[in-house]
Amino acid sequence: MDLWGRIMDGPQQGMPTNASPLAAQRPRTVTGAATVATALIVLACVREVLVTVGNWRIYFLVHDYLEGQATDADVLAADSDVLAKLGSFWVSVLVGGAAGIAFLVWLWRARINSELMSGAAAHRRARGWVVGGWTVPVANLWIPYQVVSDIWRASAPRRSASVTLVNAWWAPFAVAAVIVRPMQWRTAEQFDSEHDVLTNANLSTLLTALEVVAGLLIVLIIRRVTAWQTYRNVGNPV
Repeated sequence: MDLWGRIMDGPQQGMPTNASPLAAQRPRTVTGAATVATALIVLACVREVLVTVGNWRIYFLVHDYLEGQATDADVLAADSDVLAKLGSFWVSVLVGGAAGIAFLVWLWRARINSELMSGAAAHRRARGWVVGGWTVPVANLWIPYQVVSDIWRASAPRRSASVTLVNAWWAPFAVAAVIVRPMQWRTAEQFDSEHDVLTNANLSTLLTALEVVAGLLIVLIIRRVTAWQTYRNVGNPV
């Protein structure tokens, strides 16, 4: 951990003191990256909604089956329909992973531009934490928030810009990732009763609500920061 910390915190803290790292950087437009990230985040949110619809369909089917109002054929058909496939692990990894990568590409470019606008000292974390902050256990509970909020402040026309929108994004995102999603996954691993299926559907609904709210708010953040950086037109964007 000490070695990793030195690598991540190095000259912002990890650049030669006799060099000007920002002088060698050129600003880059973030408009294209913002568009791709927005589209994939919205797609991930739509998938979550459809998965929740599928979980409720499963619950009502189980209820009807136990009441004698559905057949074995109905159960088999539900297990192979489109909504069931959307809830698979690999679809989750594919859609969520693509959205996450697109967001990190945008975040990295936005971080570079924000350093060119306001200097590296405006950021609490070295640039490596833009990506690394999401992967370090425990630290990922606050470092990504710091990275995004620092980019927000450094990109804003006024340094005293409120971070209320960033706070509003991080709260549901963190609750969903740390509390609700692990609970829902554990519940979905095995259904022993109708009550388990109902609990899974309820948790899926709560998870979707949190992730859709967080998704829409991070899209607003992306759009606002992109607009600020475009308006301020750092240097000669390429």
